[in-house]
Amino acid sequence: MTEKTAEPTAATAPAAELTAPAVEPAAPAVEPPAAPTHEPPVAQAEPAPLAEQPVPAPESVPAPESTQAPKPPRRVLRAVARWTAAVLVLGGLGTGTALGITSMERSDVPGLATEDDGRWDYPELSLPALPAGSPRPFNDGNIAEIHYADLRKLLLPAPAGATPDKKLTGGWVSTAQYLSVYEKGRRAELDQVLKDSALRHIAARGWTMPDGTSSRIYLLQFNSTAFAEAFRDEISEDTSTANQLVGSPHGEIDETWLGGGRVENTASYVYAEDKPYGSEQVRHAYALSGDTLALVIQSRKGTAGTERVPFHQTLILQNQLLG
Repeated sequence: MTEKTAEPTAATAPAAELTAPAVEPAAPAVEPPAAPTHEPPVAQAEPAPLAEQPVPAPESVPAPESTQAPKPPRRVLRAVARWTAAVLVLGGLGTGTALGITSMERSDVPGLATEDDGRWDYPELSLPALPAGSPRPFNDGNIAEIHYADLRKLLLPAPAGATPDKKLTGGWVSTAQYLSVYEKGRRAELDQVLKDSALRHIAARGWTMPDGTSSRIYLLQFNSTAFAEAFRDEISEDTSTANQLVGSPHGEIDETWLGGGRVENTASYVYAEDKPYGSEQVRHAYALSGDTLALVIQSRKGTAGTERVPFHQTLILQNQLLG
């Protein structure tokens, strides 16, 4: 950073020295523009001090290519110096501006500020530490795509202003607690599927926002990626099973989810309850990442329903922690 900052300063110093002679003390008229090198000199506009300058020998002056007489070499050199200095100054200023913009937040740059679109204020995310010698789930050395980090540390934290759910505090939960999000008629069937799928454990976190939107995130980790995919197929491909959540018996595929913010190595299956919905609207999604399957649920009572933007934001951020 020190070297980049010094460039504009070095560029402006020569500019001050070279442009000082541009204003002659006894100049009776405005000097013509120096950029066009083929313009003939105007004798009557020459300042008095220039008359004392030595005139170059005839053999040092190149033969004219047209009927116009060339300018004295000193005027050409002086003009070139002035333009070179100007270019250096402008170049230095441009570089400084570019560095300044790239180091600023998008909302701090005039004209690029992002208006409030309903997104929640989540804390800065970071991946948890791994046990010694354990790779990330999608490294070349981890063919089985296993998440070796503590699953509880991979749960998305609650955003600012949220009230934590006392039952879902970010720790381990039972299979019964997870199945409670489904209609009673589906729980026994899914319980058996989980037993057959070599489920290892479940972590969960929940919260409620000031507007009444309730969020719940469950992370289910299996013994292998194949078991996670098998359970995903069971609950996502059969819409009667996937959408029979409590309060949302008629959910459909969310057509507004266009894959924006898609996270590599994750696959999302997004649903939203269409109108007319009951006392609340429910949005939910399954996200598969290696040996782990996430269920993200948001619901809100009243006719307003849940907002699409914070739900998609929550899903994307959870995928980032898993991918």
